[in-house]
Amino acid sequence: MAERKPVRVLVVDDSALMRRLITSILSSDPEVEVIGAVNDPFAAREKIKELNPDVITLDVEMPRMDGIAFLEKIMSLRPMPVVMFSSLTREGADVTLRALELGAVDFLTKPDGALQIGLAERQAEIIAKVKAAARSRVRQMPLPSKTAVRCGPYSPDRIIAIGASTGGVEALNHILRAMPADSPGIVITLHMPPKFTASFARRLDDVCAVKVKEAQSGDVVLPGHAYIAPGHAHLRIRRSATNYVCIVEGNDRVNGHCPSVDALFFSAAEQAGPKAIGVILTGMGRDGADGLLAMRTNGARTLGQDEASCVVYGMPKVAFQRGAVEAEIALADMAGQIMALLSGEGRRKPATSRHSHEIFSNSRDAK
Repeated sequence: MAERKPVRVLVVDDSALMRRLITSILSSDPEVEVIGAVNDPFAAREKIKELNPDVITLDVEMPRMDGIAFLEKIMSLRPMPVVMFSSLTREGADVTLRALELGAVDFLTKPDGALQIGLAERQAEIIAKVKAAARSRVRQMPLPSKTAVRCGPYSPDRIIAIGASTGGVEALNHILRAMPADSPGIVITLHMPPKFTASFARRLDDVCAVKVKEAQSGDVVLPGHAYIAPGHAHLRIRRSATNYVCIVEGNDRVNGHCPSVDALFFSAAEQAGPKAIGVILTGMGRDGADGLLAMRTNGARTLGQDEASCVVYGMPKVAFQRGAVEAEIALADMAGQIMALLSGEGRRKPATSRHSHEIFSNSRDAK
């Protein structure tokens, strides 16, 4: 068997200390090779032409040209996997979300305190994200639908639970922009740090027909509303008569994550059962697979994003392999398939291929 070539990384950061620390961390893994470290986009442009890296780590704030402007040029002229480094501030969150919308695969936040200690504590995460970026699919994302899908009649106690990680910002943007204002309530867990989730909710709320907010404990899950787990705690739901209520609590890590998709999905399995629809989107790792299987076992309809439209086909793949996914759906079709299930246009079949039309039909037995 041929030996796997190391992931070749170009580090772009105006701080000499950051360049040295990132290089040291990445070089500690034999499967990663730092082939260059430069201090601005102009030097980076020449290194990209010369060295053809597999992945770029890119600072947001740099002299002469900021990271966002440079990212825009990269993605329009020579698309490649980019992992952004940004600050843990609201401004940093807004800029990072813009970078993800432009096509950056993922991001890492700079520590608030001692830089060297903070980065060293996250060594495994930094290496894992760079490796995942090297395996990701960098391409033009499908344009968000300008027209919301139609929502047929549905029981008032229906609920939609969605989980995502790497690539989830654009995937959720695409789905929620297509959801109609009269859709059932939607609860979402996305792997994202504090402050970033609030900024993400605000950005979505500006462009979606549904109202989008960061979830708070006690929020009643209303039709036409979407609730995103805050970056510091798990989001679960509790049944209350014909309604569901958001429960936001706990900062323990589940599958290495807080918030965790499994935490949300297990609560949906228990509290909503067959009234729920579970959707697992792009992301690395296995978070959400067991919870989605519990949802399906308890009668929920379950969908997974297909491999071709995922940035990282990790979470949906594990869920599919475990039998948790009833059908794998292209991102462009996901909102429409959710609505089809709500209006009864679908019959249950065993989890099988990645072709949605083999799963769904025009029967009316799924209300």
